[in-house]
Amino acid sequence: MSKAQPKPEVQKPEAAVEDEQLNRAIEELRGVLSEEEKRPEALRNAPSGSVIFDIPVEVQIVLGSTEMAVSDLMTLQKGSTVALDRRIGEPVDVVVNGRRIARGEITVLESDPSRFGIRLTEIVAATKSA
Repeated sequence: MSKAQPKPEVQKPEAAVEDEQLNRAIEELRGVLSEEEKRPEALRNAPSGSVIFDIPVEVQIVLGSTEMAVSDLMTLQKGSTVALDRRIGEPVDVVVNGRRIARGEITVLESDPSRFGIRLTEIVAATKSA
């Protein structure tokens, strides 16, 4: 009785290996593009994996402002009220690094009624610096 010899491992032709790699790359690209479509328009135009996304920025929501003399400022204490230049229901400004980028309205968070947030109502058009 002869022993069954193991079949020699069949090497895939180089073209088949390249096709397989190409197919994997295409599938990976499709996945990236699918994720890309879910991103907001502003993020779609930025390079993927861009270091820009890691830069911290200061975001302020400006409810209003007022001017007062230093003497009035020094008399403020706990419980003092400072009148602002905006009325209830007027839009608030969204400021990033000192530049107004949007306006919005104050809203109560559905997930936590003890907190509030801002619903954006207007995005300020970007102006190019001269």
